[in-house]
Amino acid sequence: MLEIVVKTENEKRHVRVSAEELAGLVRRIGGDGDRFLVVHRIPDLPDVFAQVWHEAGGDYTLEYRDGAAGRHFQVMVDGSEDVIEAMTGWARQGSGWSTGLTWSLLDMGPTRKVPPLDLDDEEREELEKRVREVLVGGYADRAELAELAEEYLVTADHRPVSREQAEALADRMWLERVAEQAEWQGETDPERLTRAFTALQEAGITARENFTCCRSCGQSEIGGEGGSDARGFVYFHSQCTDSAAAGHGLMLLYGGFDGSSETTVAIGHEVVAALDAAGLQTDWDRAPDRAITVTPLQWRRRLIG
Repeated sequence: MLEIVVKTENEKRHVRVSAEELAGLVRRIGGDGDRFLVVHRIPDLPDVFAQVWHEAGGDYTLEYRDGAAGRHFQVMVDGSEDVIEAMTGWARQGSGWSTGLTWSLLDMGPTRKVPPLDLDDEEREELEKRVREVLVGGYADRAELAELAEEYLVTADHRPVSREQAEALADRMWLERVAEQAEWQGETDPERLTRAFTALQEAGITARENFTCCRSCGQSEIGGEGGSDARGFVYFHSQCTDSAAAGHGLMLLYGGFDGSSETTVAIGHEVVAALDAAGLQTDWDRAPDRAITVTPLQWRRRLIG
Protein backbone atom coordinates (compact mmCIF):
# COMPACT_ATOMS: atom_id res chain seq x y z
CA MET A 1 0.00 0.00 0.00
CA LEU A 2 1.09 3.57 -0.67
CA GLU A 3 1.39 5.78 2.41
CA ILE A 4 -0.97 8.40 1.03
CA VAL A 5 -4.47 9.82 1.38
CA VAL A 6 -6.36 10.54 -1.84
CA LYS A 7 -9.20 13.08 -1.68
CA THR A 8 -11.59 13.45 -4.59
CA GLU A 9 -13.99 16.16 -5.75
CA ASN A 10 -16.93 13.98 -4.75
CA GLU A 11 -15.63 14.20 -1.14
CA LYS A 12 -14.45 10.61 -0.92
CA ARG A 13 -11.31 9.89 1.09
CA HIS A 14 -9.11 6.91 0.27
CA VAL A 15 -6.44 6.00 2.85
CA ARG A 16 -3.41 3.85 2.02
CA VAL A 17 -4.43 2.77 -1.45
CA SER A 18 -2.44 0.41 -3.66
CA ALA A 19 -0.70 1.62 -6.81
CA GLU A 20 -3.42 -0.10 -8.82
CA GLU A 21 -6.16 1.69 -6.86
CA LEU A 22 -4.45 5.04 -7.36
CA ALA A 23 -4.25 4.33 -11.09
CA GLY A 24 -7.95 3.53 -11.15
CA LEU A 25 -8.79 6.79 -9.40
CA VAL A 26 -6.73 8.79 -11.90
CA ARG A 27 -8.30 7.03 -14.90
CA ARG A 28 -11.78 7.65 -13.50
CA ILE A 29 -11.69 11.43 -13.21
CA GLY A 30 -13.11 13.68 -15.89
CA GLY A 31 -16.85 13.73 -15.35
CA ASP A 32 -18.99 16.33 -13.60
CA GLY A 33 -18.36 16.31 -9.86
CA ASP A 34 -15.32 14.05 -10.22
CA ARG A 35 -12.65 16.05 -12.01
CA PHE A 36 -9.70 16.15 -9.61
CA LEU A 37 -7.62 14.30 -7.02
CA VAL A 38 -5.52 15.76 -4.21
CA VAL A 39 -2.92 13.44 -2.71
CA HIS A 40 -1.20 13.88 0.66
CA ARG A 41 1.47 11.70 2.16
CA ILE A 42 1.00 10.08 5.57
CA PRO A 43 1.40 11.94 7.82
CA ASP A 44 0.11 14.99 6.00
CA LEU A 45 2.60 17.89 6.02
CA PRO A 46 1.79 21.56 5.31
CA ASP A 47 2.42 22.59 1.72
CA VAL A 48 3.34 19.08 0.57
CA PHE A 49 0.89 17.54 -1.90
CA ALA A 50 0.27 16.49 -5.49
CA GLN A 51 -2.94 17.06 -7.44
CA VAL A 52 -4.43 16.56 -10.86
CA TRP A 53 -7.36 18.15 -12.69
CA HIS A 54 -9.00 16.68 -15.77
CA GLU A 55 -12.18 17.25 -17.75
CA ALA A 56 -13.27 14.72 -20.34
CA GLY A 57 -11.74 15.49 -23.73
CA GLY A 58 -9.01 17.73 -22.36
CA ASP A 59 -5.47 17.47 -21.03
CA TYR A 60 -4.53 16.64 -17.45
CA THR A 61 -3.21 19.50 -15.29
CA LEU A 62 -0.72 17.90 -12.90
CA GLU A 63 0.80 19.85 -10.01
CA TYR A 64 2.87 19.30 -6.91
CA ARG A 65 4.00 21.54 -4.05
CA ASP A 66 7.24 20.83 -2.27
CA GLY A 67 7.03 22.56 1.10
CA ALA A 68 6.17 26.17 0.22
CA ALA A 69 4.13 28.26 -2.18
CA GLY A 70 7.40 29.23 -3.87
CA ARG A 71 7.96 25.57 -4.81
CA HIS A 72 4.71 24.84 -6.64
CA PHE A 73 5.12 23.20 -10.04
CA GLN A 74 2.76 22.38 -12.91
CA VAL A 75 2.77 20.42 -16.15
CA MET A 76 0.14 19.70 -18.78
CA VAL A 77 -0.11 16.00 -19.71
CA ASP A 78 -2.18 14.57 -22.56
CA GLY A 79 -2.75 11.08 -21.15
CA SER A 80 -3.56 9.41 -17.86
CA GLU A 81 -0.67 6.92 -17.89
CA ASP A 82 2.01 9.61 -17.54
CA VAL A 83 0.00 11.12 -14.70
CA ILE A 84 -0.25 7.73 -12.98
CA GLU A 85 3.49 7.14 -13.30
CA ALA A 86 4.34 10.56 -11.87
CA MET A 87 1.85 10.42 -9.00
CA THR A 88 2.90 6.90 -8.04
CA GLY A 89 6.55 7.96 -8.05
CA TRP A 90 5.69 10.99 -5.94
CA ALA A 91 3.81 8.81 -3.46
CA ARG A 92 6.76 6.41 -3.18
CA GLN A 93 9.22 9.33 -2.88
CA GLY A 94 11.46 7.62 -5.38
CA SER A 95 14.49 9.48 -6.72
CA GLY A 96 13.97 10.99 -10.14
CA TRP A 97 10.19 10.55 -10.10
CA SER A 98 9.65 14.02 -11.67
CA THR A 99 12.07 13.56 -14.58
CA GLY A 100 10.63 13.02 -18.02
CA LEU A 101 8.03 15.79 -17.65
CA THR A 102 8.64 19.47 -18.36
CA TRP A 103 7.56 21.19 -15.16
CA SER A 104 7.08 24.93 -14.83
CA LEU A 105 7.23 26.92 -11.60
CA LEU A 106 3.90 28.59 -10.83
CA ASP A 107 3.87 32.11 -9.45
CA MET A 108 1.55 31.85 -6.47
CA GLY A 109 2.01 35.51 -5.55
CA PRO A 110 3.45 36.91 -2.34
CA THR A 111 2.99 34.90 0.83
CA ARG A 112 0.75 36.74 3.24
CA LYS A 113 2.26 37.26 6.69
CA VAL A 114 -0.01 35.95 9.44
CA PRO A 115 -0.31 38.37 12.38
CA PRO A 116 0.40 36.92 15.83
CA LEU A 117 -2.52 35.87 18.00
CA ASP A 118 -3.89 38.67 20.16
CA LEU A 119 -4.77 36.50 23.16
CA ASP A 120 -4.01 36.78 26.84
CA ASP A 121 -2.09 33.97 28.51
CA GLU A 122 -5.24 32.28 29.83
CA GLU A 123 -6.99 32.29 26.43
CA ARG A 124 -3.89 31.02 24.65
CA GLU A 125 -3.40 28.23 27.17
CA GLU A 126 -7.07 27.21 26.94
CA LEU A 127 -7.01 27.18 23.14
CA GLU A 128 -3.76 25.26 22.80
CA LYS A 129 -4.84 22.75 25.45
CA ARG A 130 -8.02 21.90 23.53
CA VAL A 131 -6.27 21.70 20.16
CA ARG A 132 -3.63 19.48 21.74
CA GLU A 133 -6.28 17.15 23.20
CA VAL A 134 -7.89 16.62 19.80
CA LEU A 135 -4.50 16.37 18.11
CA VAL A 136 -3.30 13.66 20.49
CA GLY A 137 -6.59 11.82 19.95
CA GLY A 138 -5.29 11.33 16.43
CA TYR A 139 -8.48 11.31 14.36
CA ALA A 140 -8.62 14.95 13.21
CA ASP A 141 -6.89 16.19 10.09
CA ARG A 142 -5.16 19.56 9.74
CA ALA A 143 -8.28 21.26 8.34
CA GLU A 144 -10.42 20.04 11.23
CA LEU A 145 -7.84 21.22 13.76
CA ALA A 146 -7.74 24.63 12.11
CA GLU A 147 -11.54 24.85 12.24
CA LEU A 148 -11.46 23.95 15.94
CA ALA A 149 -8.80 26.59 16.63
CA GLU A 150 -10.80 29.25 14.79
CA GLU A 151 -14.12 28.52 16.49
CA TYR A 152 -13.14 27.45 20.01
CA LEU A 153 -12.97 30.91 21.63
CA VAL A 154 -15.78 32.48 19.60
CA THR A 155 -18.54 34.27 21.51
CA ALA A 156 -21.59 36.17 20.32
CA ASP A 157 -19.59 39.38 19.88
CA HIS A 158 -15.97 38.22 19.74
CA ARG A 159 -14.00 36.20 17.18
CA PRO A 160 -10.37 36.42 18.35
CA VAL A 161 -8.74 33.92 15.96
CA SER A 162 -8.79 34.39 12.19
CA ARG A 163 -8.78 31.52 9.70
CA GLU A 164 -5.12 32.22 8.81
CA GLN A 165 -4.08 32.36 12.48
CA ALA A 166 -5.96 29.14 13.20
CA GLU A 167 -4.24 27.35 10.30
CA ALA A 168 -0.83 28.57 11.47
CA LEU A 169 -1.50 27.39 15.04
CA ALA A 170 -2.85 24.03 13.90
CA ASP A 171 0.08 23.45 11.54
CA ARG A 172 2.64 24.34 14.22
CA MET A 173 1.13 21.94 16.73
CA TRP A 174 0.65 19.26 14.05
CA LEU A 175 4.34 19.37 13.14
CA GLU A 176 5.27 19.13 16.81
CA ARG A 177 3.21 15.95 17.08
CA VAL A 178 4.73 14.55 13.87
CA ALA A 179 8.17 15.07 15.43
CA GLU A 180 7.02 13.29 18.61
CA GLN A 181 5.67 10.27 16.76
CA ALA A 182 8.89 9.91 14.78
CA GLU A 183 10.42 8.54 18.00
CA TRP A 184 7.78 5.81 18.44
CA GLN A 185 8.87 2.28 17.69
CA GLY A 186 6.73 -0.63 16.52
CA GLU A 187 2.99 -1.19 16.72
CA THR A 188 1.15 1.17 19.09
CA ASP A 189 -1.90 0.41 21.24
CA PRO A 190 -4.28 2.35 18.94
CA GLU A 191 -2.95 0.32 16.01
CA ARG A 192 -3.63 -2.88 17.96
CA LEU A 193 -7.12 -1.54 18.60
CA THR A 194 -7.68 -0.92 14.89
CA ARG A 195 -6.47 -4.45 14.17
CA ALA A 196 -9.02 -5.84 16.65
CA PHE A 197 -11.82 -3.70 15.22
CA THR A 198 -10.97 -4.83 11.69
CA ALA A 199 -11.22 -8.48 12.79
CA LEU A 200 -14.56 -7.82 14.48
CA GLN A 201 -15.91 -6.06 11.40
CA GLU A 202 -14.93 -9.03 9.26
CA ALA A 203 -16.69 -11.33 11.76
CA GLY A 204 -20.03 -9.53 11.37
CA ILE A 205 -19.80 -7.04 14.23
CA THR A 206 -20.08 -3.37 13.24
CA ALA A 207 -16.97 -1.75 14.72
CA ARG A 208 -16.39 2.01 14.67
CA GLU A 209 -13.63 4.16 16.15
CA ASN A 210 -14.22 7.72 17.38
CA PHE A 211 -17.84 7.39 16.30
CA THR A 212 -20.12 10.40 16.97
CA CYS A 213 -19.77 12.90 19.81
CA CYS A 214 -21.44 11.06 22.68
CA ARG A 215 -23.20 7.89 23.80
CA SER A 216 -26.71 9.13 22.97
CA CYS A 217 -25.75 9.93 19.38
CA GLY A 218 -23.76 6.72 19.07
CA GLN A 219 -26.60 4.51 20.24
CA SER A 220 -29.06 6.19 17.89
CA GLU A 221 -26.76 6.06 14.83
CA ILE A 222 -24.82 2.81 15.11
CA GLY A 223 -27.69 0.78 13.67
CA GLY A 224 -27.34 2.60 10.37
CA GLU A 225 -23.66 1.67 10.09
CA GLY A 226 -23.95 -2.09 9.81
CA GLY A 227 -25.06 -4.30 6.96
CA SER A 228 -28.12 -6.50 7.03
CA ASP A 229 -26.02 -9.42 8.28
CA ALA A 230 -24.42 -7.56 11.21
CA ARG A 231 -25.02 -9.36 14.50
CA GLY A 232 -24.00 -6.58 16.82
CA PHE A 233 -21.77 -3.56 17.31
CA VAL A 234 -18.90 -2.05 19.25
CA TYR A 235 -17.75 1.57 19.17
CA PHE A 236 -16.31 4.43 21.17
CA HIS A 237 -17.24 8.09 20.78
CA SER A 238 -15.06 11.20 20.76
CA GLN A 239 -15.38 11.79 24.51
CA CYS A 240 -14.01 8.26 25.02
CA THR A 241 -11.13 9.19 22.70
CA ASP A 242 -10.38 12.29 24.81
CA SER A 243 -10.33 10.15 27.95
CA ALA A 244 -8.01 7.58 26.38
CA ALA A 245 -5.67 10.29 25.11
CA ALA A 246 -5.56 11.72 28.64
CA GLY A 247 -4.40 8.36 29.99
CA HIS A 248 -7.64 7.08 31.53
CA GLY A 249 -8.20 3.98 29.40
CA LEU A 250 -10.78 3.54 26.66
CA MET A 251 -14.45 2.76 27.22
CA LEU A 252 -16.09 0.60 24.56
CA LEU A 253 -19.85 0.44 24.04
CA TYR A 254 -21.28 -2.72 22.51
CA GLY A 255 -24.47 -4.68 22.02
CA GLY A 256 -26.56 -6.92 19.82
CA PHE A 257 -28.93 -5.57 17.21
CA ASP A 258 -31.69 -7.87 18.43
CA GLY A 259 -31.72 -6.04 21.79
CA SER A 260 -31.39 -9.18 23.91
CA SER A 261 -29.09 -9.42 26.93
CA GLU A 262 -27.86 -12.80 25.72
CA THR A 263 -26.69 -11.42 22.39
CA THR A 264 -25.14 -8.38 24.07
CA VAL A 265 -23.08 -10.59 26.39
CA ALA A 266 -22.05 -12.80 23.48
CA ILE A 267 -20.89 -9.74 21.51
CA GLY A 268 -19.01 -8.55 24.59
CA HIS A 269 -17.12 -11.85 24.78
CA GLU A 270 -16.19 -11.60 21.09
CA VAL A 271 -14.95 -8.04 21.57
CA VAL A 272 -12.81 -9.02 24.56
CA ALA A 273 -11.40 -12.01 22.67
CA ALA A 274 -10.46 -9.86 19.67
CA LEU A 275 -8.77 -7.29 21.88
CA ASP A 276 -6.87 -10.03 23.70
CA ALA A 277 -5.74 -11.50 20.37
CA ALA A 278 -4.43 -8.05 19.41
CA GLY A 279 -2.43 -7.81 22.64
CA LEU A 280 -4.68 -5.46 24.61
CA GLN A 281 -5.95 -5.95 28.16
CA THR A 282 -9.55 -5.32 29.19
CA ASP A 283 -11.63 -4.80 32.31
CA TRP A 284 -15.19 -6.18 32.03
CA ASP A 285 -17.44 -7.93 34.55
CA ARG A 286 -19.47 -9.65 31.78
CA ALA A 287 -22.63 -7.74 32.67
CA PRO A 288 -24.59 -6.61 29.57
CA ASP A 289 -25.10 -3.13 30.97
CA ARG A 290 -21.41 -2.49 31.74
CA ALA A 291 -18.96 -1.03 29.26
CA ILE A 292 -15.73 -2.77 28.36
CA THR A 293 -12.66 -0.77 29.34
CA VAL A 294 -9.35 -1.21 27.56
CA THR A 295 -6.70 -0.64 30.22
CA PRO A 296 -3.81 -0.12 30.68
CA LEU A 297 -3.49 1.75 27.42
CA GLN A 298 -0.77 3.99 26.00
CA TRP A 299 -2.53 6.23 23.50
CA ARG A 300 -0.09 6.85 20.66
CA ARG A 301 -2.19 7.15 17.54
CA ARG A 302 -0.11 8.10 14.52
CA LEU A 303 -1.41 11.04 12.53
CA ILE A 304 -2.76 10.56 9.03
CA GLY A 305 -4.31 13.84 7.89
